Amino acid sequence: MAFVFLVSGGVVFLLLTIAALISNREGEPAAQQRFLPMAVLLSAPYFLIGWLFEIPPQILFGLFIILPLIFFLYLILPIDPAAKKIEVSPPPNYCHDERDIMFSRQRLQPGTNRFDEYYQTHPEKKALDDAWRAKPGLLNPKAQFYHPLYFNASDASFDTVAFFHPHVQPQTASEKQEVQAEQVSRFIKDWLLRSGAHSVGITRLQDYHLYSHRGRQEPYGAEIQKEHEFAIAFTVEMNKEMVDSAPLAPTVLESADQYLRAGMLAVKLSTFISKLGYEARAHIDGNYQVICPLVARDAGLGELGRMGLLMTPALGPRVRIGVVTTNLPLQTDDYQPDNSVIDFCNKCKKCAYNCPSKAISFEDRQWEHGVLRWKIDPEACFGYWCAVGTDCARCMKVCPYSHPDNLMHRLVRKTIRKNSMARWLAIKMDDVIYGKHPPAKRDLL
Repeated sequence: MAFVFLVSGGVVFLLLTIAALISNREGEPAAQQRFLPMAVLLSAPYFLIGWLFEIPPQILFGLFIILPLIFFLYLILPIDPAAKKIEVSPPPNYCHDERDIMFSRQRLQPGTNRFDEYYQTHPEKKALDDAWRAKPGLLNPKAQFYHPLYFNASDASFDTVAFFHPHVQPQTASEKQEVQAEQVSRFIKDWLLRSGAHSVGITRLQDYHLYSHRGRQEPYGAEIQKEHEFAIAFTVEMNKEMVDSAPLAPTVLESADQYLRAGMLAVKLSTFISKLGYEARAHIDGNYQVICPLVARDAGLGELGRMGLLMTPALGPRVRIGVVTTNLPLQTDDYQPDNSVIDFCNKCKKCAYNCPSKAISFEDRQWEHGVLRWKIDPEACFGYWCAVGTDCARCMKVCPYSHPDNLMHRLVRKTIRKNSMARWLAIKMDDVIYGKHPPAKRDLL
């Protein structure tokens, strides 16, 4: 019997030591420093019992062996009453107007007819927008977190994305080649993944995927028509170390670089499809006609979380999204609502606790225009960007889903997807191991 306790103590010590080593490789010294004492403290009772008792009392065996084993088995079983209570939201029954998003309003120039016309139509937004206009602005040298290298490199990446704008809708070849939907879908997914995408999915293009009117590209205010039948969505990973610096300067460079990568892949894909003789359009930063998170969700790439971003299974919100719409015959992927993510976000609220601008709601999802969703405060969020000069990403950095896609975190994600208790425990342990308010990493150069 003593041997059982010694082996159990060794297993506990080994697992937590491995977790400490993984945390060290992830660049999480605070987590490593917490795992090592846990390895000693949690394994010590087993070693003491094994050494001090030749035949331990039955109560000790039940307390230290049977109960932990039962609890572990419970965590890995598909027992999820909480997820079953989650109400699934219907799809949107309306289209967003791109003129209303912050990036479009940012482009409005005081003193122009367009500026006056917009605020005559939306007078409630004028004071809110004047407040962030009074601040330095994104990537401005006078912003709080200005860094000459990171800011100018970010600007260079965004400028390079703009070079792709004239090529988002390449000319279609006159001869249409016959393709099989299943084969070409499989080819596109494999090609994108080998080219640097992290995940790829395909869905039928829906009306609510589209903006109703243009807001960032000319002709401004033009109505957007649905021209394609399918949408290919893909994600690209944002580097964990760079995101961990959020909201400091490195995170905006990583954001810009991944918008550039997504733009390159989307334009490459749309060009390929056009050479097959089918219409295609890439939707990239600054030149969208679709709402990428909605398309990616319906393509089976993730679920929308509390912070309003796409929560992917392996990387959480730590991704950027590219979309190509087309009439090329494709085989679609099924969207299955992931109530485990909704339940996790209901309980976690770590992004809301850490949001510098208090733009993320602590409340439950609310019904709006026939959709059940969390709503962020875009003016508060963008106002903070304009003050610090970066696109923040603090919510992305602290999200428990954003941990690297390695064995340790993969096991956690697997259990929390099927078990309510595992989700509750993961939220609590994330605060214990990584901190409820994880600090931004500095000195990356």
